[in-house]
Amino acid sequence: MADPTSDHFAWLRTRMAAERTFMAWLRTAASMIGFGFTIVQFFAKLSRMEGAHPAMRPHAPRMLGLMLIGAGVLGLAFALHQFRTVVRHLDGPEYAGINTGHPPASPAVVVAVIVLFIGVFAFTAIVLRAP
Repeated sequence: MADPTSDHFAWLRTRMAAERTFMAWLRTAASMIGFGFTIVQFFAKLSRMEGAHPAMRPHAPRMLGLMLIGAGVLGLAFALHQFRTVVRHLDGPEYAGINTGHPPASPAVVVAVIVLFIGVFAFTAIVLRAP
């Protein structure tokens, strides 16, 4: 028979691995959203500077920024869904005997939702702003 303490720690390691993976996705998505927004803002300001040559493809930085923001938002949404699915599975009846004292709800989920809203807001603001 398996040791219940060993099983509990294996379950806990799996839960923490899911948390670390989710936080890596969160960092990546936040970087993509921030970098996309920065590209749009930088090139918009650069094009308004005196003495700056007109761009060959003036809409390219805006499109690149929107693609990065969109990829960050979609990636984070998929990661959030995957994390919630894994946590629901680990908290299910299959592991009822070994998941006692498991970690509370993850604060990373709250941060992810906030970053999602920021990403959607940034995407919408760029789309609605005149080129």
